[in-house]
Amino acid sequence: MLPLLLTLLVTIGFYFRKDGNLAQTPPLMLWIEYVVLILAPMGSLILPMLVVFIAYSVNSIEHRADTWKTLFSLPIPKLSVYAAKYFYAFFLILLCLSLFVLFTIGLGNFLSVIRPELKFNDYSAVGILTKLYFKLFLSSLGILSIQFLLSLLFRDFLKPMGIGFVCTITGDIIANNWKYSYLFPYSHPFLAIQALLNGKKAAPGPDGMPQITVDFFTKDIGVSLIVAMAVFVTGYFIVLKKSVK
Repeated sequence: MLPLLLTLLVTIGFYFRKDGNLAQTPPLMLWIEYVVLILAPMGSLILPMLVVFIAYSVNSIEHRADTWKTLFSLPIPKLSVYAAKYFYAFFLILLCLSLFVLFTIGLGNFLSVIRPELKFNDYSAVGILTKLYFKLFLSSLGILSIQFLLSLLFRDFLKPMGIGFVCTITGDIIANNWKYSYLFPYSHPFLAIQALLNGKKAAPGPDGMPQITVDFFTKDIGVSLIVAMAVFVTGYFIVLKKSVK
């Protein structure tokens, strides 16, 4: 629902945009202007908070029914229960971002049909968008592990959500103002989309258009994956050693 709603709102806004220069804008630059309207809020707020919400929702049923102790007393390895829930949240985030790719590409090309002067269909953005959204996915894994652990430890909604919200705002603030912001997981989604946000400033290629390179081997992605694995393992040992509140 969220991928369709956000991309549809941006598409409607782009359709009614009264800018005479759009018709003369090269297709790649059109895609950049269009996608930035989606990815800018995604990286700064929507994706981190979506991860926070998904991580809590996956464990909320057991909290509400007070069935954690019963679940962990079953003759099933705790690792299986813990990992199954984590990877269900993992899958939901991947599915959501995949839908964003689908709707962004589909509605972007649909704009070329209803406004033929907008030449979206003269450039295939599938490759660059797939890479950008996959990098966003990787950037969210550190947040997922942290929030998943918090949702296990706290029964109520406010603590993990409040911590996640404060950390997200902090991450946005330091992302462009601190050279070590890549060490803070909640800054990673914002840092992940810098390739597109800086697209207009990128060096032109042979065709005169900016060359957008999506680099997966960056410090922020490396830290995100390390944090994701470390917190995942730590969370499992916490589950083994203590009862969930």
